[in-house]
Amino acid sequence: MASRRRKADVCVSRNSKAVITFGVSLVLSWFLVFSMVSATSLAYSSAGTGMGDSDSCRSDLYPEILRDEAVARLNELGKVSDADGYLERTFLSPASTRAGKLIQSWMEDAGLRTWMDQMGNIHGRTDGMNASAEALLVGSHMDTVIDAGIYDGSLGIVCAVSALKVMKITGNIEKLKRPVEVIAFSDEEGVRFQSTFLGSAAIAGILPASVMQISDKSGVTVQDVLKENSIEVTEESFLQLKYDPQSVWGYIEVHIEQGPVLESLGLPLAVVKGIAGQTRLKVTVSGAQGHAGTVPMAMRRDPMAAAAELIGLLESICKDPESYLSYDGHCNGFTADSLAGSLVCTVGEISSWPSASNVIPGQVIYTIDLRAMEDMAREAIIFELANQMYRICDRRSVACIIERKHDAGAIVCDPGLSSKMKSAAYSAVKKMVGEVKDEVPVLMSGAGHDAMAMSHLTEVGMLFVRCRGGISHSPAEHVLEDDIWAAGLAVLEFLDQHVT
Repeated sequence: MASRRRKADVCVSRNSKAVITFGVSLVLSWFLVFSMVSATSLAYSSAGTGMGDSDSCRSDLYPEILRDEAVARLNELGKVSDADGYLERTFLSPASTRAGKLIQSWMEDAGLRTWMDQMGNIHGRTDGMNASAEALLVGSHMDTVIDAGIYDGSLGIVCAVSALKVMKITGNIEKLKRPVEVIAFSDEEGVRFQSTFLGSAAIAGILPASVMQISDKSGVTVQDVLKENSIEVTEESFLQLKYDPQSVWGYIEVHIEQGPVLESLGLPLAVVKGIAGQTRLKVTVSGAQGHAGTVPMAMRRDPMAAAAELIGLLESICKDPESYLSYDGHCNGFTADSLAGSLVCTVGEISSWPSASNVIPGQVIYTIDLRAMEDMAREAIIFELANQMYRICDRRSVACIIERKHDAGAIVCDPGLSSKMKSAAYSAVKKMVGEVKDEVPVLMSGAGHDAMAMSHLTEVGMLFVRCRGGISHSPAEHVLEDDIWAAGLAVLEFLDQHVT
């Protein structure tokens, strides 16, 4: 990334105005596709009444487990935090360890055999009728961002465990044709080590052994953290974390949508078609440290001012990419619609040294998170962004280093699994509300999920659950109790229809 060499396969013009003619925005297309959806069929209620009437719950839908107990468990898990006053659980922190033990106890309550692996993932497995058959993996993550909500990640774990508990109570868990394994991944958010998917990537076999030497802000490495948790990892044992692809039938994940589309449609569930690719960059801008009051403006090499211009450039490119890129229609699959409605860019962290009001800082470091639905389009944006950034830094006489800290390619969910998930979701909602006229929507995900890493191991499918206001990564994150019920029932329907 630090190199300025132009890649031949990226179609970019440095200063030209766009000849890109954008198609209809992806988000708007979702609304057009589902514009005939009846908002009253499964109307969202801000009062929290959701889809069903609590007084008329049918016992064969197991509301006491799939809704009431699941809600209680999400609230209980939401109190397991390393911070006072807000939710924070990072990779193998004390709170994460407590959360893992709690989840393990719930898995055992559902009749699952449990263990923790050498990357801190918590597993719960039932062998069903044939222990040697290809296994269905179901999972999500138990770590959180800082000042998090209680549903992101945890919802997928709790719903899966709840569905299997119902199967245990009804005696159907022994009728499973193949093993089913629930996995609570130790790290998806990448907060502590700025390296996402530590848990799922290890199981998928795409996590390099060199990750053991990555350190957090305190200088503690991944290997140090594992030792603190009595986990001794050798290179050989690390490589053994990878599952044999021949032993896995598929992977499914339930997750909150983290967007507003389902709420706008008045629907509780959607099937995920694919997940946007993601790149995280670390930018270091170095200038000349000096006294704030004595260095003339014309002679300053101020990295903070340069960083401000660079951040403004990022926003400009991502809001209006057609003004920076050119497209000739023949660029390795990079189409004009690739960026429509899907390109998003964020600066999440920024720090300066020294950080004092009367000092011109000598160095500024910040991070960029950039996502798009198509990998070639994302690479084109990154390449042009880097070129423009180097020009600004040269003009301001500051040094600029751009490092790629994380890359995840866009993925497409397996059509077969997606079709099965769609059928299960439809059946679940129909059982809850009676006749349903509307199809289960099919959406793209702009957020990354463990399914991205697991796609390197097996076919993946995902189910989205409506969340209020599309808000996530925030204590304002909220899911209706009946929507939690619908999600758990959808997992149960999936197991009943396709695994028994």
